[in-house]
Amino acid sequence: MSERLVPTPAGPARATTSDPAGPPVGTLVVGHGAGGLRWTDDVTAVRDAAVRHGWRVVLVDQPWRLAGRRVGPGPAALDPAWLAVLATVPRVGPLVVAGRSAGARVACRCAGEVGADLVVALSFPLHPPRRPERSRADELARPGRRGIPVHVVQGRSDPFGTPEEVRRVLPPGAGLSEVDGTHSLERRADDVAAAVLTEIGRRWERSVTE
Repeated sequence: MSERLVPTPAGPARATTSDPAGPPVGTLVVGHGAGGLRWTDDVTAVRDAAVRHGWRVVLVDQPWRLAGRRVGPGPAALDPAWLAVLATVPRVGPLVVAGRSAGARVACRCAGEVGADLVVALSFPLHPPRRPERSRADELARPGRRGIPVHVVQGRSDPFGTPEEVRRVLPPGAGLSEVDGTHSLERRADDVAAAVLTEIGRRWERSVTE
């Protein structure tokens, strides 16, 4: 595992890279959510499973986390920082961009600019709780307009959008995996990792079955 700081318009970000034992099958870049200063168990489970199955995984800490702030800013700061980091990531094989919650929104918004082959959205916040009229369905559809597929992993009781709500707005070609849980999927980390690895394994040659 290696860490490096990357200058961005919002300040330094951090890219933490974990490499597999052999040549990488592809590159998976993952962003975090909008709250807290640690990586959640569902994300680290995805990282560990992907590395075991031959993927290079890069976790991106946004500048606000490195600065010690507990709540993230909006897209005007998040997207340029994400793009700055992605510009420095050596691309090996297919590029999968992913994130949980706010990080999933960033991955969707920026997928076309970084030339991603797939977007994986963990706990996509389709709308604020109890505010379904404030839909972010357009962000979820944005990769598809560039020919990039999206796969969502959503908790069955997520107040930011249930799987049923997400399914109604999924663009053509997008996929959805349901897991037990709410917006936080840490208690179902293994299920989240299995869903992600099944999807990337379905799309690329190497088997990802345990």
